[in-house]
Amino acid sequence: MAKTIVMIHGMWGGAWLWENYKNFFEHSGFQCYTPLLRYHDMDPNDKPDPRLGATSLLDYAQDLEEYIHNLDQKPFLMGHSMGGLLAQILGARGLARGLVLLTPASPSGINAMRYSVIKSFWSVLTKWGFWRKPHRIPFEASVYAMLHLLPAEEQKAVYDRSVYESGRAAAEIGFWLFDFKGAAKVDNSKVSCPVLVVAGAEDRITPASVVRKVANKYKTVSTYKEFDNHAHWVIGEPGWEEIAAFASNWIDQVSNQT
Repeated sequence: MAKTIVMIHGMWGGAWLWENYKNFFEHSGFQCYTPLLRYHDMDPNDKPDPRLGATSLLDYAQDLEEYIHNLDQKPFLMGHSMGGLLAQILGARGLARGLVLLTPASPSGINAMRYSVIKSFWSVLTKWGFWRKPHRIPFEASVYAMLHLLPAEEQKAVYDRSVYESGRAAAEIGFWLFDFKGAAKVDNSKVSCPVLVVAGAEDRITPASVVRKVANKYKTVSTYKEFDNHAHWVIGEPGWEEIAAFASNWIDQVSNQT
């Protein structure tokens, strides 16, 4: 039976975000699934479902847990950005054979506030009530935060496919200290599966200095790999194949050890 990977997209994303990786891993013999987060199945030009703004990370995680339970085998979970945080939450629930965290958002307890992070989210943070409203950052902010290593035409193509995101989920990640429900909390003692943590040295929205702390949180089971000449969009930047191949080899090694 082919090894199963569930690929979890991040903020403003969708299944389309995984096109490169899905093709790469399926060609290597993996069975890949790319579920959509709640309320993300929309036309980018349409107005978002008003319920999206108040959707919690825990809502996303619950949907994904139900999705995973319907699979034939325990999967590897691969998450990008916020999807990397969701993978950590699910890993602590014992739902993963292994975790591949690509430039992941950090769980509560890790201070991720850096100048570049604040600049990336400035257009969101300066709108009163952002924590309960759907949002999408402007094109210029998206390029600065995530897409600056892509060719100009690809920057526009990616942005044009981006959808709205939950203000509540963003607040739960960025302002976890004030979230009494602890949506972004992950008990590292319950993450017993192997974990690969990938950072981009030029990442602005999930800086490598923060991603290293994520890897350190799971230091008894984690492998950390930082790629020079890469930023946040490791799923599509020039040279993404190197990162996909590294992750594929890591999964093969883990599979052979278990």
